[in-house]
Amino acid sequence: MLDDIRCEKRPGYAVLTMDRPGRRNALGRRSMAALRGVLERLSEDPECRAVVLTGAAPAFCAGSDLREMAALPPEDRPAKEAATAAAVRMLSALPVPVIAAVEGYALGGGFVIATACDLVVSGAGARWSMPEVPNGFFPPWGMAPLIARVGPVAARRIVWGERFEGDEVLRLGIADRLAADGNALAVAENWALDLAALPPEAVRSVKRFFAPVIAGQAERLDDEASRLFAEDCRSPAAQAVFDKYR
Repeated sequence: MLDDIRCEKRPGYAVLTMDRPGRRNALGRRSMAALRGVLERLSEDPECRAVVLTGAAPAFCAGSDLREMAALPPEDRPAKEAATAAAVRMLSALPVPVIAAVEGYALGGGFVIATACDLVVSGAGARWSMPEVPNGFFPPWGMAPLIARVGPVAARRIVWGERFEGDEVLRLGIADRLAADGNALAVAENWALDLAALPPEAVRSVKRFFAPVIAGQAERLDDEASRLFAEDCRSPAAQAVFDKYR
């Protein structure tokens, strides 16, 4: 199961790779269970002072696995996405900084799992968008860290499906640093090394202090998003999208 999330330990930090390239690293049940497991272990590892999250080429993450979702009865889809939401909230709960390294594209759930990380490095040509609303449904989770990162007005614009790349990703606050294409992981790893060299107790204190501000409402907002998602799944537009994946 852990093959879906590859964990490579480095001196002072770990690199987690979403490793489903054939599905563009889509977030499925198995991969989210694997993510939960590896985050639980890293949270108890005193040698791990930072984490880098990336995706196997050609993409960071294409979002929730619509093929898995389409195979479920509509009434079961919110529960699947709620399990994903719980796994993603663990990124905020992890006691050490998490840095997303994004190349290719970050779509839907891929977009918001990146913004759930503490720091984000984007390749200059990486494409960011949330296609859920154009597909007929509200994103089922991840709004709290997105709102914390870009503000509610920009978050609303993002959720309506606009596409972003390059300097605009940096200007909006979606990403913290822009890297040359193909270099996002190297930049993120260097950042992880810098953080790992700081006094660990103080670094963890920073994360504890800001966690309630950034993600304190995450579970409540995920519950509300799940309710809206469940309603929207019954719409003709959403049903047409899911039919394509059956």
